[in-house]
Amino acid sequence: MAFDFKKEYKEFYMPKDKPEIISVPKMNYIAVRGKGDPNDENGEYKAAIGLLYGIAFTIKMSKKGDHQIDGYFDYVVPPLEGFWWMEGKVGVDYAHKERFHWISVIRLPDFVSEYDFRWAVDEAAKKKKQDFSKVEFLTVEEGVCVQCMHIGPYDDEPATVEIMHDYIEKQGYVLDISDKRLHHEIYLSDARKVASEKLKTVIRHPIRKKDT
Repeated sequence: MAFDFKKEYKEFYMPKDKPEIISVPKMNYIAVRGKGDPNDENGEYKAAIGLLYGIAFTIKMSKKGDHQIDGYFDYVVPPLEGFWWMEGKVGVDYAHKERFHWISVIRLPDFVSEYDFRWAVDEAAKKKKQDFSKVEFLTVEEGVCVQCMHIGPYDDEPATVEIMHDYIEKQGYVLDISDKRLHHEIYLSDARKVASEKLKTVIRHPIRKKDT
């Protein structure tokens, strides 16, 4: 049976719908940076998703080609994720999506090296006759965070975020969003197939202990 990150690492992908504090280790990602409203049909975000999955499936299917990755095991491609921010603002304002900056990502298995990643970019560009130059190998170590499962429309996330922030205050922590530590979302549902009220999204925010 293929390795499924969601099932094997439930602490990172399947939290409860109540806030919890976790420590997130270093992870490697396929990443594309951009800005603008993710709902814009002709915007950068939709194009970025196509680039991410193009590389993700090139790596997954490498087992059938000449490039054999050392340590490879069969796996389910992890869910789409995103790091989000707005210039001059802590957190995000869902009423002004046109101001979004984002890094859209898909997690890489640990056996994928930067060399293997570069091979996948070249291979995808050659086979799909498409420009994958925007795709990068990104390493992120989030550290101590608060996270919670949000169920419902993306525009309703502020209510869950408020609950998360109330929780960390009671636990002696403060929000630690910066240009290095960002608002993070993990998308467990396909918005094209799932009703908005049933969408499952992990929301994760960086935190630190309150100064004493």
